[in-house]
Formats: sequence, C-alpha cells, structure tokens
Amino acid sequence: MLLALVIRLIVVAFVIHSVSSHTINYNDFGWESWEMGWTARSIFLGHGFSSPFPPITGPTALVPPLYPYLLAGAFHLFGLNTMRAAIEILRFNSLCSALTCIPLYFLVRNSLGRRAARIASIAWAIYPFAVYFAADRVWDYALTSLLFTCCMLLAQRMHLRGPLVWIGFGVLYGVTVLSNPSVISLLPFLLLIAMLKVRRVGGPWFSRGLIASLAFLAVCAPWTVRNEKVMHSHFLVRDGFWLEFYAGNNGDTHESNSAWAHPASNPVEMQKYQSMGEIAYMAQKHDQALDFVKHHPGFFAVATVRRIVRFWTGYWSFNPRYLKYEPFDLPNVPFCLFLLFFLVRGLRRWWQQDKAGVLPYLLALLIFPVPYYLTHSSMDYRQPIEPVIILLVTVGLFGAGLNRAGEEEEAVYEDSEVYADEPEAVLVYAEALPAS
Repeated sequence: MLLALVIRLIVVAFVIHSVSSHTINYNDFGWESWEMGWTARSIFLGHGFSSPFPPITGPTALVPPLYPYLLAGAFHLFGLNTMRAAIEILRFNSLCSALTCIPLYFLVRNSLGRRAARIASIAWAIYPFAVYFAADRVWDYALTSLLFTCCMLLAQRMHLRGPLVWIGFGVLYGVTVLSNPSVISLLPFLLLIAMLKVRRVGGPWFSRGLIASLAFLAVCAPWTVRNEKVMHSHFLVRDGFWLEFYAGNNGDTHESNSAWAHPASNPVEMQKYQSMGEIAYMAQKHDQALDFVKHHPGFFAVATVRRIVRFWTGYWSFNPRYLKYEPFDLPNVPFCLFLLFFLVRGLRRWWQQDKAGVLPYLLALLIFPVPYYLTHSSMDYRQPIEPVIILLVTVGLFGAGLNRAGEEEEAVYEDSEVYADEPEAVLVYAEALPAS
C-alpha cells in the first residue's frame, strides 16, 4: 500500500501543473467532459447539484452524486479550481487507489493463499492504469475501485457472517452505486451467490438477502426521491445513458464516443440542452438513437463488436486522423493484449480447479462491460473491475494454486470461534474446502 501511494504521489507532482492550469473553463477539473468539475462548482457556489457544463443550466442528474460533493468539499477547503485543491483531490484519489491493495490482498488470500495475495497487491501498486487514472484524472475512478473491491470482499465471505454484515454489504453497495452506478448490474448476482450458500445448509437465506436489499435501497432512495422531485423523472441515480448511447451510435466510424454529439463539445448541442432542459434533451437522444439503430442495424452490430474489442484490447483504429488525438493507443494495444492473454489463462486455470470460487469474477467480466459494449468503451470505463482483472492476470502469470490445507484449516478455526453462534455458516465454509 505504501509503495502504491508513493508511486502515485510522485506522478501527482509531475502532472499537477497541467491539471490545475487555467485552461479554458478549467476542464481538467472533471476531465474532458467537465461534468464532475462543473457540477462541483455549482454546489460550491450555492446552486445545488446542477449545471454540469459551463452555462447555468439548472438541476442535473448527468453524473452520480458522491464524487461531485467530495470535489465541492475540496473547493470549500482549498479554493475553487486552485492548485491546492487539485493537489488535495489527486492525493485523495491516490490514497483511495493505494488503499485498494488491502481489500484486494484479502480477496485473493481467502481464495488463493498468501503468496498470490502478495503478488496481486504488488501488481496493483505498480499497475499503470491504476496509477494513471488515480494520479492524473479528477474523476471517481480510484474511489469506485476501492469501494467495489470492498463490496467483492464482503460478498465473498458474508455467508459466514451475521445479519449486521449483510446490512453493511447493502449500505456499502449503495454508496458504491452513488459513486458509479455502472456496478449495479452485479449486485443481484453477488447477493444471490451468497444467499445460495446460506440456503445450502438450511440457513435464513431469504431474510439475509432481504435485509441486504433493503439496506441498499435505503442508501439510494434519498437520491432517487430527489430526482423525482427536482428532475420530475423516475430513475435510480443518473439519466445520461441515452446521450452516451447516441454518442456511440450515430454513424461516426472514426470515434467510439463522438465528441460532436455532446453538449460539452458542440455549441449547437449545448444550445439544445439549455433550451429543452435535461430531461427533454435526453428523451430526444433516446428517440434519435433508437431511430438510427432501427434504420442501420448493421452499423450498430459492427460498432458493438468494435467496442467489445476495444474494451479488452484498447484497439479502435490505426487511422492517422484518429491517432493524432489518441497517440498512446499504439503502445496501449500490445499491453492490453498481454493482460488479456493472461486474464483468459487465469480464468481457465481457476475454472479447472474451483468453478464456484471463480464464478463471481467471471460474472464481473461478463456482465459489467455490457452497457459500454452498447455505448462506447475505453480503458477508463474498466476501472471498477480492474482489481478483478489484476487478480486473474496474477493467476494466469504465476499459476497460484488454491489455499493450502494448513491455511484452510486455520481459516475454519478462526471462523468457528468468531461465529460460534452461527454454526451453519461454518458448515458452508467447511463444505466448500477441497477433500484434502
């Protein structure tokens, strides 16, 4: 963890002048599309959660609430768009990314042993994507990775725990969704796997699943109610899906995410967004996107395949026009192919030894990327599941075996003592051990 933190803080020292520079509209405070930084500015100025672009446009739900409020807090403490604010924000991101080493270590140790856990944690500390997106981007990437890895850790062993831990899982998952709602698709599967483990030994599986679900809804409900009262529309966290869908499916073959389709980059779209209001604007993008797909199904199919390829390999195009704006794609592609090869190898090795153990990670890889396959994809969208990727690449590279018998017995004794009031939980854990 300390190694990870030092590396990220060194990078912060090199990039801080560009992040905090007085570029047009301070767009690096929230990266290219500005939404995070400008929403935080509106909160700071007392306008509430609104105006995700430079003009004052009224209430918004274009971004999830957690990170903009944290960003606004930094503005209150250190000044609006100041270098000090940028330093502290990137330090916070770096700390979140470094702390991810801890849940990742225990996540791997519980399944594959201490050796694999050490390797995976060190790999995360030096992983280029984890370093870059934490130390150079003012966005929720590092925070969401930390929160979601903690959710995976709780889901891995909460069938051994009492109702308070199930409530804690629901609360934590709700906070994670308020940071980045893209992870919500995995909640039913993680919860179902844990419930089935309890049900297998006749435990109170339904009540445990129910209280976790209610805890999750209790965390998300205030924001959903806010959206209904302020935005006059019904959605859980954010409303920008159809804008993203349109940006990726409008006939543009040069870019995965057409800049001209966004209000942030196109004055014509900005004028429409201002005059129509956010909800009506998103409804228009819904109609335009579906109409395009209806009349161009072949384009949509090809674009979807290209997005899948890009999500895992980093490749979109080697056209000089494209590479002029994305020069790092050239070295990125071979690195992503290296990761993909050992990711698949790790999945195969683990599947052959323990299908039940690898199932949550396989589901994460299969289900999480689906919205990005339909809209647009790039390396930053992988950040919530990057710790899972590192875990599986570790298995593919080093062939880490399952827990040795001694470590397994030690774990059973620990759980037996701590959770003696729930013997069925210990039975679940004991029955899952290999026959040896």
